[in-house]
Amino acid sequence: MSNETGLVTTSQDNGILRIGIQRPDKLNALTLAMYDALTAALESAEQDKQVRVILLHGTESCFTSGNDLSDFAKNPPAGENSPVFRFLRAINQAKKPLIAMVRGPAVGIGTTLLLHCDLVYCDETARFRLPFVNLGLCPEAASSYLLPKLVGHLKASELLLLGEAIGAEAAAKLGLVNQVLPHDDLLKQVLAKAEKLAAQPPVSVRLTKSLLKENQAQQVAEVMSKEGNLFLQQLSKPEAQEAISAFVQGRKADFSQFF
Repeated sequence: MSNETGLVTTSQDNGILRIGIQRPDKLNALTLAMYDALTAALESAEQDKQVRVILLHGTESCFTSGNDLSDFAKNPPAGENSPVFRFLRAINQAKKPLIAMVRGPAVGIGTTLLLHCDLVYCDETARFRLPFVNLGLCPEAASSYLLPKLVGHLKASELLLLGEAIGAEAAAKLGLVNQVLPHDDLLKQVLAKAEKLAAQPPVSVRLTKSLLKENQAQQVAEVMSKEGNLFLQQLSKPEAQEAISAFVQGRKADFSQFF
């Protein structure tokens, strides 16, 4: 089955719900409608007793390049109930185990959403980048809290302040992914992991996931909300407008006039 946008697909087999981001001509850039579709798929999976595991993936050569900035500029999020923030809450609050399979670019939210997944696998083509500062924005998805806990303050500062990309092996060393797998075997091996997880006692799996996240759940929710409010504020500021305009126009942004 597939959702109304056609750019987010779902399929279910052996207790595994696969959610695919399928917009290869735009490097799987996410629009508001796609966020709505992703949220709907996650919420449906939570209610479906046949679903034991959720597998999120992109296409053969790209996970997602993050927000579609053209769509973002035309339809900026207006508050915490905007599609992007609803999606982030849905992925953070998911009770069933989430696996992410990453090929190629994972930019912005394409990397921060991984911090809410339970297992993350990638191939050697994976590239991870957090260009929020580059766009005159600030981190989201509670990444300003979760990323330093995972990789340490200095490395998190480097990733967030400079917005430089890192490769698959570097991501594995930092703990952003569980394992780097060969491109041709990635899907087969990830499905094997998903099937193994789906065969586990479901209540025990959900309880263990809950316990793993419980001690930071309140902090994550609070940071995510604060980041969201600051993100919205920054989006209306001249810095972000210059950065997004420059991207859409295909030119280098100029921040020299700002203080």
